[in-house]
Amino acid sequence: MDFAGKVAVVTGGGNGIGRAVCLGFARHGARVVVVDRDAAGAAAVAAEIGGTQAIACTADVTRGADVAAYVARALDAFGSIDCFHNNAGIEGRVAPTAEYDEAVYDAVMGVNAKGVFLGLRHVLPVMIRQRGGAVVNTASTAGLIGTAGMPAYVASKHAVIGLTKVAAAEVGPVGIRVNAVCPGPIATRMIDDLARQVSPNNPAGVEARYTAGIPLRRYGTAEEVANVVLFLCSDLAGNVTGAQYVVDGGRTAAPTGGATTALD
Repeated sequence: MDFAGKVAVVTGGGNGIGRAVCLGFARHGARVVVVDRDAAGAAAVAAEIGGTQAIACTADVTRGADVAAYVARALDAFGSIDCFHNNAGIEGRVAPTAEYDEAVYDAVMGVNAKGVFLGLRHVLPVMIRQRGGAVVNTASTAGLIGTAGMPAYVASKHAVIGLTKVAAAEVGPVGIRVNAVCPGPIATRMIDDLARQVSPNNPAGVEARYTAGIPLRRYGTAEEVANVVLFLCSDLAGNVTGAQYVVDGGRTAAPTGGATTALD
């Protein structure tokens, strides 16, 4: 877990899992580029790291020009991109497919699927020139199983796993590894928002019901996901590529039966 001399770029780095990954990279010696569409959030994380070890970039990951700009900023500031956590994502709404809003579907697919594609599209050429690097895309257990009421999110996370496999096969011969991390329910803003959508008057009750179906009986933490991301970017995972690492407390290993529903 030694990232001294390495440069890490993290999208969605201003909060949640992305913030934990940024702090983890910095703790292990990397210089960090914190990318988020929330300028204040990105700046706060860069300031938390402190000194000249981190910079903040504001970007909309659905826009190719913004993605190209954060890649250029990373190279201008630090000269390379050795690790890339392609993490930015949104949850969208909880609603049946037959009632799902088209604009919300497009927004979720734009950030979660197109944003990951654009990150790969602009970072991989840098790593190809360097003949090395490690990428971790944030998928989800929703990329492995269906979740009723979340058609856009599930579709987008299945797409992330597909993009991960394709990229891993393409760039493995030049020494670049591409993997995905698949968090289950993690104690972040996103899970809180989903709980409020499902049960506005009793979101705590949603957590109680959902964790009853998780073998570890709790939500995971952002730091626990970050530890897996750091491992996948490290030399310890030197022979790991094209894989999906599940961090879900055993939820997908021991499902309660049938198709799961959104936090129910």
